[in-house]
Amino acid sequence: MSNITNEGLILACSAIGAGLAMIAGVGPGIGEGFAAGKACEGVGRQPEAQGDITRTMLIGCAVAETTGIYGLIVALILLFANPLLGKLK
Repeated sequence: MSNITNEGLILACSAIGAGLAMIAGVGPGIGEGFAAGKACEGVGRQPEAQGDITRTMLIGCAVAETTGIYGLIVALILLFANPLLGKLK
């Protein structure tokens, strides 16, 4: 462990943190798939409400996708901007 520098440790931990932040993409994927399936079921039951069902599903999917986008932004910041390296000295 004595060969590991502070910068190397921060970069390694940032890479691990970025990978963990990308786990946030799993939830929106599952949620959007579930919402699309339920929207298809709803349209199958009430074809005349297709416009309302589709609009509501798309708004819900857009809101759900923001969590995945936030996770991606955090991962990119940790990998490329890395604000922790400036705190070393």
